[in-house]
Amino acid sequence: MFHRILVANRGEIAVRIIRACRELNIETVAVYSDADRHSLHVQMATEAVCIGSALPKNSYLNIGNILSAALLKGCDAIHPGYGFLSENSEFARMTEESGLVFIGPSHEIISKMGDKQTARETMIKNKVPVIPGSKELIHTLDDALKEAEEIGYPVIIKASAGGGGKGMRKIYRREAMEKEFFSAKKEALSAFGDDSIYMEKLIEEAKHIEVQILADKRGNVIHLGERDCSLQRKNQKMIEEAPCRLLTPELREKMGEAALNAARAVNYTSAGTIEFLLTEDNEFYFMEMNTRVQVEHPVTEMVTGVDIVKEQIRIAFGLPLSFTQEDVRIEGFSMECRINAENPSNNFMPSCGKVNIVNLPGGNGVRVDSFLYQDYEISPYYDSMLAKLIVHGRTRQEVLRKMRRALEEFMIRGVSTNIGLLYLLTYEKRVIKGDYKTSFLEQNLDKLIEFAEGI
Repeated sequence: MFHRILVANRGEIAVRIIRACRELNIETVAVYSDADRHSLHVQMATEAVCIGSALPKNSYLNIGNILSAALLKGCDAIHPGYGFLSENSEFARMTEESGLVFIGPSHEIISKMGDKQTARETMIKNKVPVIPGSKELIHTLDDALKEAEEIGYPVIIKASAGGGGKGMRKIYRREAMEKEFFSAKKEALSAFGDDSIYMEKLIEEAKHIEVQILADKRGNVIHLGERDCSLQRKNQKMIEEAPCRLLTPELREKMGEAALNAARAVNYTSAGTIEFLLTEDNEFYFMEMNTRVQVEHPVTEMVTGVDIVKEQIRIAFGLPLSFTQEDVRIEGFSMECRINAENPSNNFMPSCGKVNIVNLPGGNGVRVDSFLYQDYEISPYYDSMLAKLIVHGRTRQEVLRKMRRALEEFMIRGVSTNIGLLYLLTYEKRVIKGDYKTSFLEQNLDKLIEFAEGI
């Protein structure tokens, strides 16, 4: 097994990776910016190296500094986590050329599937259904206007180089195109260093379903079932659950097989996610493939018992998967809430400052992935997510009740959070039924925020 792994990330995912490495008896090297000098992942790692100033481009997106740190500290491999450089094919290539192992797919696969437009073309060739959209990248405003007319409004612009809701804009009429087009390109460039975009037909009354896959270097490919990620605001997920309550066994099998076909089409290795849109008519369409571990991977871990990060590391080392598709069992239900430092009443404005008090919930079937501790100073430079609250139970009703109880216990003082809004969502009829669509939250947000202010 690897001797030492550099974790090229920060926050809760860096802590998550370090914990997995410690259980595998692997040493870790944390990298950090000036702003993260006192962050938890820095304290937990075997060693830590400062790689630049607070701005991501000077630190967590600084490939040269990250590779130098890995080589200086005698690392065997680099784990990129999610976000930042996790889907950057150039980073993967340079890691490989430096004699280090990139814990993820090869740079060729990242390039092919990380580029969302190329991924669409690949799926079409391999008979995986895709959402109607542009056949090529869109470079100019005139091209965007022309493409939208051909597809038909409403449409959605997406960054070709990444995911996580960055560089995405919904456009309902021609007059809004100019503003949203340039806004999406600017955000994509800032987040991924690439402003390439493409366009799809916007399907609003649909479920966002993703299938978790694992593939080793010996040709074994399996899936771990699906996650329902339909509770979103501006393409950013807020609550995820597994399995999806509305899927029939036949549809679940069909989507799982489509995900496996997508992975096999590119000879995929490592952990990955195939994302689909599921319409009210039970038709599903490929959206994209995420060539990394997902934020919401814990809900799948809770219902399958599989440690996805450990499997990633084993695969990268060249070991076979430790189980087969027949071994995978979905036990009970799981749900995850993303706890963010933001003020829902003020247009979800990010909240910064010192965390004066923090109390994390616990109990049977409750898991918290976080980097928070008392007196931690939240900086304005990075994503607002502070923690992930994950619960597991035998039934979905039990999970909802357990999530409510855990949210009641979750206390963060010193900054504003979305805990009140999340708590209220667990009482919403559509959430209780599990039949909510991706449009649900935005359509009901004003009413929900008004109620949540009193919680």
